[in-house]
This record gives sequence, C-alpha cells and structure tokens, in this order.
Amino acid sequence: METKKQTTKKLQRSVAKAIDQFGMIENGDKIMVCLSGGKDSYTLLDMMLYFKKVAPIYFDVIAVNLDQKQPGFPEDVLPKYLSNLEVDFKIIEKNTYKVVMDKTPEGKTTCSLCSRLRRGTLYEAARNLGCNKLALGHHRNDIIETFLLNFFFAGKLETMPPKFVNDQGDLVVLRPLALCKESDIETYATAMGFPIIPCNLCGSQENLQRKKVKEMIANWEQDFPNRSAVMLNALQNVYPSHLLDNNLYDFTNLESKILENSTN
Repeated sequence: METKKQTTKKLQRSVAKAIDQFGMIENGDKIMVCLSGGKDSYTLLDMMLYFKKVAPIYFDVIAVNLDQKQPGFPEDVLPKYLSNLEVDFKIIEKNTYKVVMDKTPEGKTTCSLCSRLRRGTLYEAARNLGCNKLALGHHRNDIIETFLLNFFFAGKLETMPPKFVNDQGDLVVLRPLALCKESDIETYATAMGFPIIPCNLCGSQENLQRKKVKEMIANWEQDFPNRSAVMLNALQNVYPSHLLDNNLYDFTNLESKILENSTN
C-alpha cells in the first residue's frame, strides 16, 4: 500500500513529464482549470496549484465550475471548498441539464450533447476571464479508452490529445493528467478526502460503451499487467508509412520517389 506522499510524488512526476513533453505552460499564461467536482478535476487543480508554486516561470490559475442545474446538485460544496483553499474561482450557472434531457431520446446516451454544451460554455468563460488556456482532468485511462472506442466503434485512429487548439483558434486546451494512472488519482482523491460530487447524467447510464471498454482493459491488465502503459507508448510511436492513410503518407507516388532517388 502506497503512502499519500508516495502517490502525490508519483502524480507530480507524471504531470511534470506531461507539461515538459508537450510544452503545456509558458510564462504569463492564465489557465482556467475546469472543476467538475469529480476526483480527476480535484486532483488536476491540486497539481496545477502545486506547479504554480514551484515552477520557475509565472502563470496564473483560476478554477471554474459549470453548475448544470442537475437535480440534487449540492451548490454549496465547491464554493466552500475553493474558498477554504484560497484559490480564485468562478461558478457559472447554466441549465444545460434541461437541454440535454429534453433533446436526448429515451434510451440514448447523454454524453455527446452534454459534452458539446459544456465545452462551448467553458470556452466562452475562458475568454471572458481573460484566460489563454484551459485545463481538463482527463487522464491516461481516458485517453486509451477513447482511442479504443474510436478504433472499435468509429473506425478511426483518434484519441484525446494532451494539448490542442480549439476550432476558433483562440484557446489552447491542456490535459496535464495525460500520463497519470486513474488508480493513482483514485488513491490520491481518497487520501485527500475530496468532497466528490457525482454526475447524474452520464454517471447513471450503465450501458455506455466506455464502461464496457474500461472493463475490457481491466481484464487485459489482470492477464497481462502494464498493458495500459504499452498502449500509451504506442500512441507516442506512430509510423504513418505502416498504416493505410494516404493523407498521412503518399503511397501513390512511392515509385516516382524511388526513380528520383536513383537519378540523384
């Protein structure tokens, strides 16, 4: 059993590696940390505040929660927690819950529409707050699960990137927990006693494909330990010439390249 200190150090090392490897933070950044009230976003905020304190550069952090007006949502939990933490924060109230429930057919998953509405609202909030970047709490397991979901069900090789620019080109989105294991985050969240707020939208839908993929990966890990680490490495070692995408590799004109090389 790892101690709280050991888990904390492990997470800090993983976040530091992600920040360095993907060039996430620059001097003068103002980063909006999206706080949902789940274990991942609490851990993300802790990590960002830690690196704000120890980093050799200056960057600012503001925590933002989107109150989606879910039934039974404890509105006092996050303001109280963030006030005690003495961190700048803003609570945004927008009834996306009603929109999602009204527009989602019975039996269908709510995640896609909920995610789009939430993302648009958070992007707008980041602009209004003068932030040039926003940080999300997705971790290593989320990235691998998304890759397999796209691979098996959407027919494409795609996942959650650790860093990207939004469609409008005015905000950089970060995933500082990209290299962190979910199990370490769970251990850390329990040790820290975070006041977890459950999601009554996607969290209650037991038949999500993501849940099935998560179970599949867990079963692999039992038979072949460390498979998740191998898959994460695979996502960082891509060979376009050994795939089948003509947009990434010019298969059509290979012969002309051979001829060109032979004449030079």
